[in-house]
Amino acid sequence: MELILIRHTSVAVPRGVCYGNSDVPLSGTFEEEAYEVRKKLHGYRFGRVYTSPLTRCVRLAEYCGYPEAIRDSRLKEMNFGEWEMKRFDEISDPRLQEWYDDYMNVAPTGGESSMSQKERFESFIRMLKRDCSGQETVAAFTHGGILIHALVRYCGKTYKEAFGTALPYGTILELDI
Repeated sequence: MELILIRHTSVAVPRGVCYGNSDVPLSGTFEEEAYEVRKKLHGYRFGRVYTSPLTRCVRLAEYCGYPEAIRDSRLKEMNFGEWEMKRFDEISDPRLQEWYDDYMNVAPTGGESSMSQKERFESFIRMLKRDCSGQETVAAFTHGGILIHALVRYCGKTYKEAFGTALPYGTILELDI
């Protein structure tokens, strides 16, 4: 089965603000960015289309012609809990340094660790393997964190390499699962 992961377009959030699981507005360039994504998807024939339920993914799925995309919370960005919508340099939580030291396993206060997000993604993959035909091409409109886990699981990258990989808004990642 082929899985096509599509990262949402850019958001209207100032640089340095922690916004993972928050439903934030899209930037004013949405139409131009979404048009480019739609062009890249031209020619694909998807048996199923999924999307994170966050607006930035749903709107892109709709723009690309998939208004009935199945909303799946396992495709959401990481939940930063109490840190959501705060500037990283303004977070006074003593756990922040613990998280910087081990962001894979330490969860932000009230949020989830990167490993928890990875488990959500793996659960989504298990469901696809169970419910979809091996010949099917599946699309999922999602977030950068999910793409990072996919790079490690399916592209042979380490987490250090994956977190260092530039994954621009609108990235399309083709995976054979």
